[in-house]
Amino acid sequence: MLPKLFFVMLFVSLSSVLFAQKTEKLLYHNIKTDKAGNIVSWYDANPGKSFDHVINSVWNFWDTMRRDYNGIPYYMNHQVWNGNFNDPRGIGGDQFAMALSSWRLYYPYSGNEKVKINMYFITDYYLSHGMSPATCKWANLPFPYNCFIYSGYYDGDMRSGKDILQPDKAGSFGLELLHVYKMSSGYNVPENKYYLEAAVKIANTLCAHIKEGNINYSPLPFKVNAYTGATELLRYHDFTNTWIDTAGYTTNWAPTMQLFLDLISMRKGDTATYRAGFNNLLTWMKTYAMKENKWGPFFEDVDWWSETQINAMTFARFIMEHREYFPDWKNDVQKIINWVHQTLGNDNWKKYGVSVTNEQTIYKMPGESHTSRQGADELLYVSLSGDSTLYNNAVRQLCWATYSVDFDGKNRFPGDEPWLTDGYGDYVRHYLRAMDASPVLAPPGQDHILSSTSVIEQADYAGHLLKFYGLDFENVDSNKVKLYYHTYDTTGMERIRLTKKPSSILLDYKPLAETKTGEGFEWQPMDSGGLLIVRRLNGSRVVLMK
Repeated sequence: MLPKLFFVMLFVSLSSVLFAQKTEKLLYHNIKTDKAGNIVSWYDANPGKSFDHVINSVWNFWDTMRRDYNGIPYYMNHQVWNGNFNDPRGIGGDQFAMALSSWRLYYPYSGNEKVKINMYFITDYYLSHGMSPATCKWANLPFPYNCFIYSGYYDGDMRSGKDILQPDKAGSFGLELLHVYKMSSGYNVPENKYYLEAAVKIANTLCAHIKEGNINYSPLPFKVNAYTGATELLRYHDFTNTWIDTAGYTTNWAPTMQLFLDLISMRKGDTATYRAGFNNLLTWMKTYAMKENKWGPFFEDVDWWSETQINAMTFARFIMEHREYFPDWKNDVQKIINWVHQTLGNDNWKKYGVSVTNEQTIYKMPGESHTSRQGADELLYVSLSGDSTLYNNAVRQLCWATYSVDFDGKNRFPGDEPWLTDGYGDYVRHYLRAMDASPVLAPPGQDHILSSTSVIEQADYAGHLLKFYGLDFENVDSNKVKLYYHTYDTTGMERIRLTKKPSSILLDYKPLAETKTGEGFEWQPMDSGGLLIVRRLNGSRVVLMK
């Protein structure tokens, strides 16, 4: 007769097998859930710990990616990562602007100087190897693709070929040029002016070509020949070989509009023309894109007409960040969110309590970039509107998207390939924006700048750089510094997640008062540490003391 212990062990063993059979894998990891059966991140049940881990891993993978045959990093030549051989395709249309967008937010969060250096490298190389000649009709704009992969030069479009530009991607890059200029302005290096000059030239060219637009044509086209000015064609969405003039339409104009606003604020370039261009785009977006929910194409590798989530939600965020232009902003944003849910929502993981987001109507595949964007933007809507109905699914979308990141930091598009656009530049920024919208999602037990209304030129945690260079402020002991940062603008606000309230805060070396109004700081206690809000009216150098 078998002992009772044998049957207990057999039951446990069989139970484990049955449980293992029910475990579902999502990309690189088995799906984990909370007690209610809702998805949590694979790395840790605490979202903040997980989000911090995946974005750090993604950055490290990018930073250590192998050099290519022509001596530059692999991501400067290709849009898809392959560990065994080089993918035969060139870069993605917005690949560099996306990377700069994420790294600009990740730098102050991490304080990692290598992030900033990587931004300079990408910017310098693209400016010197990818701009249209000053003599052509669409002058001084970046080409979105390297038609000869290893040439080291960018000279056309992936589908439409040489000499073709995407003006919306030029606007994105122009905006990031301004950010890089602001990040580097404190170093007093004469060459930094070229970032600003290039951004001004991009804005000038775009403004010179803006038209009124209508339901079929945006004020600027999606694809255009830089030399002839001819608009390219896309195939109609019925999958026939009928070619139509749909490349005259896209709605990805939020970065371009922000470029115009920033130059106006800086009083650089032809500000009157930029204001007219901004107003034209704003009126057209309200009249056609927003009214009809017609968001149009974005991606360089699709030559059919397609409606894209990135266009819709990028503009939804623009609305929320510029509510002064949208009196009915809550309903405007809710309408866009509802359109995304109805048109691109994906319930394949509904049993885990999460609905995720497909990329576009022509390719209804869920993406880690698109799902994390949806989560971050919905969290911003929750924080601004006070409507919490979207909150739980928004957080679970971000948790779902962590499963795309492998242990080594490579990031794969679900059901597809490791795109260097979706997995890196168009990924990291969404987690940082989510933490800012809901600071409880920032990692506990750590100190991080979550956001600034300015551009952070320097972020020095624990005074490491101050100690390295032997610099002490006036009457400030660098050994007692918890965080030092320096902003481009002398007016602005920062939101900082801290493990402990600072003993004192200095603005331009003078004590800053604790107050809920005007210049000063505000401390909001949390279960772990708290959120520090710094408001600056006349100063750019902030020191947090231990």
